[in-house]
Formats: sequence, C-alpha cells, structure tokens
Amino acid sequence: GNRPVCVKVLRPNIEQVIRQDMVLLHDVAAFVTKISADGRRLRLPEVVQDYDLTINNELDLGLEAANTIRLRLDFAESPLLYVPRVHAELSTPKVLTLERIFAAPMGDVEGLIAAGTNMAKLAERGVETFFTQVFENNYFHADMHPGNIFVDISNPDDPSWVAIDCAIMGELSRSDRLYLARSLLAFLNRDYRAVARLQLESGWVPANTDLDALTEVVKAVCEPVFNKPLAEIEFGPFLVTLFGAAQDFDLQVQPQLVLLQKTLLNIEGLGRQLYPELDLWSIARPFMERWMTAQLGPETT
Repeated sequence: GNRPVCVKVLRPNIEQVIRQDMVLLHDVAAFVTKISADGRRLRLPEVVQDYDLTINNELDLGLEAANTIRLRLDFAESPLLYVPRVHAELSTPKVLTLERIFAAPMGDVEGLIAAGTNMAKLAERGVETFFTQVFENNYFHADMHPGNIFVDISNPDDPSWVAIDCAIMGELSRSDRLYLARSLLAFLNRDYRAVARLQLESGWVPANTDLDALTEVVKAVCEPVFNKPLAEIEFGPFLVTLFGAAQDFDLQVQPQLVLLQKTLLNIEGLGRQLYPELDLWSIARPFMERWMTAQLGPETT
C-alpha cells in the first residue's frame, strides 16, 4: 500500500572525507602517546581505532538496516521502546528505507508537558530501556542524542520511547557486564571498599595500589552523588574529581567502554531535561539485583 517512508542516502564521496579525517586523528593519538604519560594512560590509539571502526560502520547502511531489525526484535513485545520497520527490499548499502514514524521530538520538553505527558513515567522508562539494552540484551543504541530519540504520546499518560538511527550499536563482554553490575551494586549498597577492590581485581588500576587509599578516594567521589535526584547532582565537579582520582591512581582507560560512557552522558543529559526529579538509583537497584540473581544466583546480591 501507500505507506509513508523515510529514505536515508549516503552523501557522495563521504568515504574519502572520513578517511582523511581518521588519518589525522591516528597521527594525533600517536603523537600525544609519545610525548605524554597521561596520553599513554588514556590509550588514545586504541580509542581512535575503536572510533575508526565505529564511524566506518556508519557508512554501511546495510549494517544499519541489520542493527535496526535486531533492536526492533529485541523490543518487539515491550512497551518501553519502538523501532521503525525496515523495508529491506528497498534498501542497499547506500540507501536505507524505513517506516516513517510520527512522534514528538524528545528535545521539545515544553511541548511534551503541554500535551499532558507523564514525565515521571517517561523518565523511568528511559532508565529501564537503557538497563535492558545494556544488561539483558547486551546490545545498546550508542548514539542517543535528542535528534535520534522521539516520544510516542498517542496516550500521554502511558508514553513510550522511539529510537531511530541505529548506525552505532554497542556490545560488552560478559566479564565487563559483570564488572559493571558488581560495581553498580556495590555503589548502591555504599560499599566503597568493594568498588575499590573491583577496580584492582579487574586490573584497571596497578596491582600494587593501596586498597585503603583507593577506598577513601572512591568514597569521596561517590558519596556526594549518592541517593540524590538528578537535579541535585553536580556532574561537572563530580567528573573533575573522578578524573583527578583516576590520574592519581593510574587508572587505565578501557576503550571497549568508551561507547557506553558516551551513551551514559547522553542519557544523563536527556534525564536532566525531561525530569530532573528522577531518582535514578531507586530504579537501578531492583533491576541490577534481578539481573545479578539471574546471572550468578541469589547469594550474589
């Protein structure tokens, strides 16, 4: 039938432009690594290499089509997230044809409120969508800026999310997911020594690190944000303290987690705009406890 569609087309010669930019980025990373100890700790060549793969994946619309189909399947029966249908017969590696969706732009917070949207429910569903993607499906949308996220307000009291542009997707190894889950649960239980011990066990800080000193620093960084709603957390000072601590303890950057960290920053920004009263921790705790129990048995939580 005559159903409306959206068509995404690659720009002409874009591959060449990106190749030139990436050569420059690789050179800069190599140079900074050569002249700076911090540069080595940040593992810039590996981060740039990961980014190179990511951006080249964005140039393959056939891959984006496959990503979109997989994410749509992951949430096929879920009220949390809708992903548009792919018209595979009208798609190629350079042309992607999708079902056209009609939804409110996530960035129009005033419009969402004026439409009577249940903002608390929307924000909570956003957090749950994120945790479901990262921990249960191990497949997360890693480009969640406001241009890619919409809200279905056909029933404003029961809003749900709509995601487009599945060019950049993230996956984590089981060990990384377990490390993150254990760290998050230790944080939620205010067990800062356990958070510090996990950093040591995972090899993220050198083996000779003083556990007591690291515990004190973890506590100093984490305690000010604990149990506060988003509106009351000052993320700027928090990040400055965190990076300072990472420097002092020679914490290694984990390139495989860069996409996740980028996604977290995106989501934190969305949450602040949408519903600053959101209590992230009260939603996170039961989710993480359920997931850990399913993974490792009841004695772990």
